[in-house]
Amino acid sequence: MTATDLTPIMLRDLASLRAEVLAYPDDVSPWVLPQGAPNSGGTLVLHLCGNLRHFVGALLGGSGYVRDRDAEFNGRGLTRAELVAHIDTTVDEVGRALRSVEEARLDGTMVIGPVTVSARRGLMHLAVHLTYHLGQLDYHRRLVTGDAHGIGALGLAALTD
Repeated sequence: MTATDLTPIMLRDLASLRAEVLAYPDDVSPWVLPQGAPNSGGTLVLHLCGNLRHFVGALLGGSGYVRDRDAEFNGRGLTRAELVAHIDTTVDEVGRALRSVEEARLDGTMVIGPVTVSARRGLMHLAVHLTYHLGQLDYHRRLVTGDAHGIGALGLAALTD
């Protein structure tokens, strides 16, 4: 796996994250926390953006972003436009990092939490982590809004050359 292989997948899923936020009918809905849900949709967005900006944008791409994980889980009340702005910044930083990372860097390692893994395996984990939470966000939006329709989040056309 190369960064070139992973780039369209991560950018597709970030575009889907953006579409999910815009599919909420108002600025309050992303922050509703149904009983039994560990996180609101807004919290998932902030967490994903912080995670990817840190591990991909800053560690691989040198963006200078400094992560504040507590703020990801404690932030509340941002508008959909503000959440989309976070996503757009993430898309920019992640895309730039993945397009510019050298193969030699991918042959190295990265530290994710308490674990050191190969950089390639770490990137794969980050992509799966993004998709996992994207699914949670989709479910949250459907539950909170009563809208059972999906947004076409995992379209394969985005992966063709």
